Amino acid sequence: MTSTAQSKLLSLILRHEPAKAGLTLEPGGWVVIDDLLDGLNRLHKPMTRAELDLVVAESAKKRLTISDDGSRIRAAQGHSVPITLDLPAVVSPNQLYHGTATRFLPAIQNDGLKRMSRPHVHLSRPADTATKVGRRHGTPTILRVQSARMATDGHEFFQADNGVWLTAQVPPTYLIFEGSP
Repeated sequence: MTSTAQSKLLSLILRHEPAKAGLTLEPGGWVVIDDLLDGLNRLHKPMTRAELDLVVAESAKKRLTISDDGSRIRAAQGHSVPITLDLPAVVSPNQLYHGTATRFLPAIQNDGLKRMSRPHVHLSRPADTATKVGRRHGTPTILRVQSARMATDGHEFFQADNGVWLTAQVPPTYLIFEGSP
């Protein structure tokens, strides 16, 4: 199995289908690495600890985090299973960005950005990251989020282990529609 395939499998298990490997996510989304490796073996997708460490280290998107003591692992963000990441609220930059497909704009203009099936709305600091995200869904468009104004009005922001900015929702009054990149 290639490193990319291993990374996708780990993300699938730790973000969306932990039960597939016989796992239950602990608070914060953590699982014991030995339990994860045992679950992968049961799925006939064996991985060594060295391979796991390499996949985590080489992942460009840094979707996976190993605990400071090296005994547990979690997905940094993007879960579709109910989870609380236990991240502290942080001061947001003045503005953040969200990339989406143009076909979603009418709904976003009416309702803002919603978390949908995930615990948070995902935002990025560089606009080019938002552009890449938008391209995954179709013809991209970039939305500028007035995050400092949101924070002043009481909205909380969090930052995932991989740098992705998270918030519960972004009402339309805080969005500036930038258009296509």
